[in-house]
Amino acid sequence: MKLFLTPGVCSLSPHIVLEEAGLKYETETVNLGTKLTETGKDFKTINPKGYVPALQLDSGEVLTEGPAIVQYLADQAADKHLAPAHGTIERYRLQSWLTFIGTELHKSCSPFFNPAASDDWKASATANLERRLGYANDALAGQSFLLGDGFTVADAYLFTVLNWLKFAKLDLATWPNLVAFHARVGARPAVQAAMKAEGLA
Repeated sequence: MKLFLTPGVCSLSPHIVLEEAGLKYETETVNLGTKLTETGKDFKTINPKGYVPALQLDSGEVLTEGPAIVQYLADQAADKHLAPAHGTIERYRLQSWLTFIGTELHKSCSPFFNPAASDDWKASATANLERRLGYANDALAGQSFLLGDGFTVADAYLFTVLNWLKFAKLDLATWPNLVAFHARVGARPAVQAAMKAEGLA
């Protein structure tokens, strides 16, 4: 498998999951400005959407969208328990968290990476982030990870998004459960390995 990524962005989440799963893989960096990969390929021929992550399978097929990719990877290493079994209520709770992180947290960070974003847009996004981070903080009260005591792919995604809060000028210290969560996940060997590989640690 090959993961197409850009250091520090949302592709860090499946990168962490690949390390956690212990699967054999390689990476190729994508310049999101030029849409060229590090080997000079036109990334749009790999993912016509033009953004990362994209996971090229050994068959040549390509999966896109982080929540789909991380669930696929978890299912390739079921013994690692990175996602609950299909058909269980716990799996749907995982999907609920992945959707929440993607639509309420990830997307709310978008204006802080967009030079054309207005102050009003940024203010609206900040207010939304504050509310949604409060919800996540409350959900983590008394438990180590989003689904309880076991690390899942949703935790990799939340960790990735929390890394961006500095760009939104939000102080994570406002939410102590998120501070503890971020430190706990950040100390995992697989997370350290992925971040080191991307030049983030």
